[in-house]
Amino acid sequence: MLLLRCPLLLLLLPLSSRPQKLPTRDEELFQMQIRDKAFFHDSSVIPDGAEISSYLFRDTPKRYFFVVEEDNTPLAVTVTPCDAPLEWKLSVQELPEEASGEGSGEPEPLEQQKQQITNEEGTELFSYKGNDVEYFVSSSSPSGLYQLDLLSTEKDTHFKVYATTTPESDQPYPELPYDPRIDVTSLGRTTVTLAWKPSPTASLLKQPIQYCIVINKEHNFKSLCAVEAKLSSDDAFMMAPKPGLDFSPFDFAHFGFPSDNNSGKERGFLKSSSKFGRQTSSKPRVDLHKVCIGNKNIFTVSDLKPDTQYYFDMFAVNTNTNMSTAYVGTFARTKEEAKQKTVELKDGKVTDVFIKRKGAKFLRFAPVSSHQKVTFSVHSCLDAVQIQVRRDGKLLLSQNVEGVRQFQLRGKAKAKYLIRLKGSKKSASMLKILATTRSNKQSFPSLPEDTRIKAFDKLRTCSSVTVAWLGTQERNKFCIYKREVDDNYNEEQKKREQNQCLGPDTRKKLEKVLCKYFHSQNIQKAVTTETIRGLQPGKSYLLDVYVIGHGGHSVKYQSKLVKTRKFC
Repeated sequence: MLLLRCPLLLLLLPLSSRPQKLPTRDEELFQMQIRDKAFFHDSSVIPDGAEISSYLFRDTPKRYFFVVEEDNTPLAVTVTPCDAPLEWKLSVQELPEEASGEGSGEPEPLEQQKQQITNEEGTELFSYKGNDVEYFVSSSSPSGLYQLDLLSTEKDTHFKVYATTTPESDQPYPELPYDPRIDVTSLGRTTVTLAWKPSPTASLLKQPIQYCIVINKEHNFKSLCAVEAKLSSDDAFMMAPKPGLDFSPFDFAHFGFPSDNNSGKERGFLKSSSKFGRQTSSKPRVDLHKVCIGNKNIFTVSDLKPDTQYYFDMFAVNTNTNMSTAYVGTFARTKEEAKQKTVELKDGKVTDVFIKRKGAKFLRFAPVSSHQKVTFSVHSCLDAVQIQVRRDGKLLLSQNVEGVRQFQLRGKAKAKYLIRLKGSKKSASMLKILATTRSNKQSFPSLPEDTRIKAFDKLRTCSSVTVAWLGTQERNKFCIYKREVDDNYNEEQKKREQNQCLGPDTRKKLEKVLCKYFHSQNIQKAVTTETIRGLQPGKSYLLDVYVIGHGGHSVKYQSKLVKTRKFC
């Protein structure tokens, strides 16, 4: 069995008046015959036991030949469409007696042999139309000239053909197990675990097999060739040779086709980086990913989107022959994201909110009456949080909040507000939030921009320290507390205790120093000082100042670590 694909053959054949033969694995088994040269821009002969890649222009048929010289010869032909359905037909016609090389006398000239073959209609053995990998297998084929006709009516495409007269010993394609299905063994929101039975080619014949998984959101693929075509450049066919020009089927890489040498290698899916990718000159297709995983028969696909349907295909690849067989593909939909419970906010009432690390919470505020303005007050207890406010779907506000912030938005009759609170990436978040349509309703006390407590080093004694802090123009109640700490107490420990939402009610009575009211109409002079007495020499103390608003809610200033003098 031989392949007509070499341009040099076309140049040499017309120069000879004798029947032309090409060497194959069995020198005496095949010979080349050519018919109707004007019908093809290149004639093709199929080699025995080698897979070839070729190209079809839309509505332009192509014909391949091979000769079987002996009756009762085993024969197998496999056609693999890549990215378009094919129509193909295999037929055979008898050779002239002289063409077999067994007749007596001088053989007829080549043109006369061709004419005899052309005038005869071959017997159709098999035909197929579709995009499946299809086979013709016969344990006993008659001698004759075999013709394989192919046509693509949908678009320009490429395909693969394999033929052999020794199908039992060749076995270039990996064999599928008795159950060729892919099983989904585990399903999560972003992961799917797949398992499959190993190919007998690996488990019994001990041939090197690796498995390649293909993931996409459109459909299952029937061949690895189809996957490679999808992964290749969108402009690949634009770079294909024009009809009428001869080119080698083994040089497709020069025309934008994926190289066969790389089809069995791992492309793209790098689990460590949680990204899919591939080496190509074209723009990557984000909806199709391929990863080869060696000889494992279980694999977890990660970094998927929740509530999304994915299609999974598995291909067993013989790394010796670089030829593959498709398992029966499957599909699965990842689980939905856990539905967020929406918390209803009541007008003028403070709501406590806890958010997991990297998490989010949704709140809803629906004023019962018409309103001109709506005020959102947020008190972040720990790290900064992000707040987004939408009114009837329209984004009105997106801000990061540290400490206490107040936002006033224009109202709208019968409006509904959706608040999204996003926590810190480092740790869990806690906050208090108040929504109201009453402009005079303020549960949280106003704070100065700087909430640090300043200690005066020169005023330190063995039994007292003097501190100061800023106030506001609003008259508020301030309470100061002290707590003795160890000498090795550091800033990291202090930071862990900086929950600004914990009020004086969580402190021991013995820790209370005093409470007083304070404000100043002149913001530049809104400073108060206090001397804390009755301390022990050479001891460290943690000082906290709480400001308490009219609604009874308190906010803590930044804690201050002080130390009395050891010797006075």
